[in-house]
Amino acid sequence: MKKLNYQLIVSDFDGTLIDDNQQILPQVKKAIKKYVASGGIFAVCTGRMLCCILPRVRELGLEGLVVAYQGTVIADIESGNIIKYGGMKSADVAEICRNIEELGQPINVYCGNELYTSIPKDNEHLKLYEKIVGIDSQYVEGKISDFVLENDLFCQKVAILVAHEEQEALYAELCNRLGSRFDVTCSASVLVEISPLSDNKGEGLKFIAKKFNIPIEKTVAVGDNLNDLSMIKVAGVGVAVGNATDSLKNSADFVSVSNNDGAIAQVIEEFGFIK
Repeated sequence: MKKLNYQLIVSDFDGTLIDDNQQILPQVKKAIKKYVASGGIFAVCTGRMLCCILPRVRELGLEGLVVAYQGTVIADIESGNIIKYGGMKSADVAEICRNIEELGQPINVYCGNELYTSIPKDNEHLKLYEKIVGIDSQYVEGKISDFVLENDLFCQKVAILVAHEEQEALYAELCNRLGSRFDVTCSASVLVEISPLSDNKGEGLKFIAKKFNIPIEKTVAVGDNLNDLSMIKVAGVGVAVGNATDSLKNSADFVSVSNNDGAIAQVIEEFGFIK
């Protein structure tokens, strides 16, 4: 059994831990199993809903904690019990939605295990998104901002499915409108997301490190997009996978191979054990 170097490795899921076919590569599974068997703690920190990520981390045989909704929700993997449950009150969510409605963009609102959308259910992009994350959305007629207030919804995030070429401008506009009060970020080339300002992946990483009494300097964080930046900056070593955005690579301490080439296996070999 090898001696550990970095005691906690926290990985993003989409675009990082899984490949572009939504699969966990055999070499990645093997590396994680080896790292955990040696006493290391491996955790997933994702923007996905809790109900969507739990089956996937259980597939890996992981125990301990999983971070969902960008750090807003943290749960025990085996039991599914929620340890931290953050979010935004209906008035704040409605404000976010009104700003998006003014820009003429479709809206997804995430509340616990429910996804409400203004996108028609026969939309091909929505159907693909539902298939990837494993959730069936509920279509809302009329303004979602009104729906949120009428039902007094407590929500974890709001997201916009957007054409890739429109993402940068929409992100900048929403940062200008909402960035002082909410966390505006991107988790994929077709998504802009808004969540609580105090809940992000960096806070999720710190929560896990504190839970297991691991010094933050002995942690590694791995990601591919803007929503991973907070944990890349917080961790002892911040890693951007080879397919990551240029901005994340520029902020990382190390750039690995891509998710399709087993990035996490390389990270575990590079930082998990004392050489």
